[in-house]
Amino acid sequence: MTEFKAVYITCKDKAEAKKIAKSLLKNKLIACANIYDHVSSYYNWKGSIQKDKEAIFICKTKEEFVERIIKVIRDLHSYECPCILVFPIEIGNPEFLTWINQQLNITNN
Repeated sequence: MTEFKAVYITCKDKAEAKKIAKSLLKNKLIACANIYDHVSSYYNWKGSIQKDKEAIFICKTKEEFVERIIKVIRDLHSYECPCILVFPIEIGNPEFLTWINQQLNITNN
């Protein structure tokens, strides 16, 4: 079942997350995205501790699309070093996984 993946991305704000998510959806690279706004982020950057409000989005996809997803995100993202993490979906609701597969197979018809 590891052909299914969840991709975790942080963005400077909700508008940027929506722009990237819509591009991924339009290009049939993801089945869906969940956007979480006003997340407090703390991190070290260039020698100092930073605190920012960010948006996080998590999208569901299949392994075959991951490299293209990363390229689209990097092309559209405002950060010098965007956070893009990919996690395997080991198990899930079979009907939901079937739905993901159906959404992404549209491009293969």
